[in-house]
Amino acid sequence: MRPDETEATRRAGLTRLKAFTPRMGEAYAANRNIDKGREPPANVSELSPFLRHRLISEREVAEAAIRAHGVEGAFKFLQEVCWRTYFKGWLEHRPDVWKLYREARDRDFSAMESDPSLRSRYEAATAGKAGIDGFDDWALELIETGYLHNHARMSFASIWMFTLNLPWTLGADFFLQYLLDGDPASNTLSWRWVAGLHTQGKTYLASRKAIEVCSDGRFSPSGLVEKAPPVKGFANPDPSPIPPADALSDEAFGLLITEEDLWPEGFIPEGAPVASVAGYCAPEARSPRGTSEQASRFTRAALENALVRAEAAYGAPATNFTDADDPAAALTDWAQGLATRTIVLPWQPAGWSREKLAPLLGGLRDQGFRVLQVRRRWDEVFWPHTRKGYFKLRQSIPTLLADTGLTE
Repeated sequence: MRPDETEATRRAGLTRLKAFTPRMGEAYAANRNIDKGREPPANVSELSPFLRHRLISEREVAEAAIRAHGVEGAFKFLQEVCWRTYFKGWLEHRPDVWKLYREARDRDFSAMESDPSLRSRYEAATAGKAGIDGFDDWALELIETGYLHNHARMSFASIWMFTLNLPWTLGADFFLQYLLDGDPASNTLSWRWVAGLHTQGKTYLASRKAIEVCSDGRFSPSGLVEKAPPVKGFANPDPSPIPPADALSDEAFGLLITEEDLWPEGFIPEGAPVASVAGYCAPEARSPRGTSEQASRFTRAALENALVRAEAAYGAPATNFTDADDPAAALTDWAQGLATRTIVLPWQPAGWSREKLAPLLGGLRDQGFRVLQVRRRWDEVFWPHTRKGYFKLRQSIPTLLADTGLTE
């Protein structure tokens, strides 16, 4: 994803989806692991920033793949779409993992301040000066573009932890600072997967040969560790039930849009009694070290696009209070100006958006407002199957797709 080429709109996401749909079948299965670097790829979709913010939905993408190639023909592509859903649902069953990650990250940043060696290695790695072929290129590509191929992300994380011996939490934070598709679930759990923490004891070790193949011969790093124990870190908590979502109100309501779901027309039907629309996002809350300008700009522009579409779809005025001096006060003023005491918003999954909104929504409830969080059918169908490992979910993908209404 090249930021200078990326328009953070639903239209741009749909255009990219249409262009890639013919390659979602055999071509994707055969070539998806090849990382061609900064040249515009033809083998991967680069839809992730749009999916992460739900400018387009997983169901739309799956439907396009099935219509063009059938479930079997597009199964490898569908599996990758469902990995995102799996991680999202898995973290909803264990939201404390996000909290534990943040606490461990903050401890590791504090430790780095008193450890010159660690600080030096961290600064070299994040500046693309670690002296490792491929790794340094990926660090700079991430900083400059906000994007990395999935295989590059895996190899980068493995080298970060096992060869450079850097804390996994600080690597996960580095990604969140820059990725246009930075996501609490996918990012945190992918790093834990490489570390051997998500799937206990099973690490992913980057190898010279694999990197040569997957980089299309561009990189051939030497000195990578060939054996490594799983990284030390907190264990996975036991899963807990996901709280039920709320039903959409039949009465007039204020609609609150966040960075977690920027296609309100996809779950709030046109003609719904929307009295007014408000928007709020907090991309800067991804990291205590801030968020890159391009990652923040993408999220903010995507929210603005959603507000414009919502205003047109529902014939209701839209307000963005992201940059308000006091977001809680701005939200309260908006809500109190409504001729309704009901607020509806998309489900807020575990992560920084939920954390930032929690006190704001709590304040509205204290004032007697009814706050409803609604979930998409896709999540309702898939998330109950994300309590365990992904490969158990994979076996059920055709059935679950049918349960969402997708059939060949």
